[in-house]
Amino acid sequence: MRTALLQSSGRPGSVAENLQVLDEAAGRAAAAGAGLLVTPELFLTGYAIGDAVGRLAEPADGDAADAVADLAARHGLAVAYGYPERAGEHVFNAVQLISATGDRLANHRKTHLFGCFERDHFTPGELPVAQAELDGLRVGLLICYDVEFPENVRAHALAGTDLLVVPTAQMHPFQFVAESMIPVRAFENQMYVAYVNRVGTEGEFEFVGLSVLAGPDGVARTRAGRGEELALADVDPAFLAASREANPYLAGRRPDLYGSLV
Repeated sequence: MRTALLQSSGRPGSVAENLQVLDEAAGRAAAAGAGLLVTPELFLTGYAIGDAVGRLAEPADGDAADAVADLAARHGLAVAYGYPERAGEHVFNAVQLISATGDRLANHRKTHLFGCFERDHFTPGELPVAQAELDGLRVGLLICYDVEFPENVRAHALAGTDLLVVPTAQMHPFQFVAESMIPVRAFENQMYVAYVNRVGTEGEFEFVGLSVLAGPDGVARTRAGRGEELALADVDPAFLAASREANPYLAGRRPDLYGSLV
């Protein structure tokens, strides 16, 4: 499945303009043969928008979700997009996966919040694994800081995730996560990992780009630079199956030794 990584900060503060950016990117991705388009963290609203996060937050089945479902169906590709989710009195930092027919497949609420901004504006999620079947692949969802905890990614590996989709807002000076950690996470858990970042400066944050899709061999299939970019790479189920057969990490686990970790 060809996967498109939309490295962009869109138009912070404007859901309508970000939907337009997403629509245009979906058209380009579909024309390039992509079956899945992934956005950065909080793409629909922007990341560093302060208290506007609460004002712009919507339910998982709200108007913005309907708009994404419409453009996904029009362009014939699935979309995983970052957004602030309103659920009662709570606001979650979320990512939702919409199918190429416009159906809502899976939704993940960020479990590990990073920094004062996120802890002040969001409630942490409680479910570590959200998945859906997509074109013969089991697609899992995490967000940014979530992937830096090896337990989260291993939980996905044990649940059978083939492609882990990770919208992110990775900022300076932590670019080593995209450069080094993501390929290692892919290798040690025998999966593909699509890590899609914001770019440029928003408020006090400088986002570093460097979006990457890494394979189960620890090799990047595509790497973006520091600017706005639509990067594409293929997720190959046959290569994944062969890699899992050749690499014994998951089969060689000894859970009886790991009790002290929890």
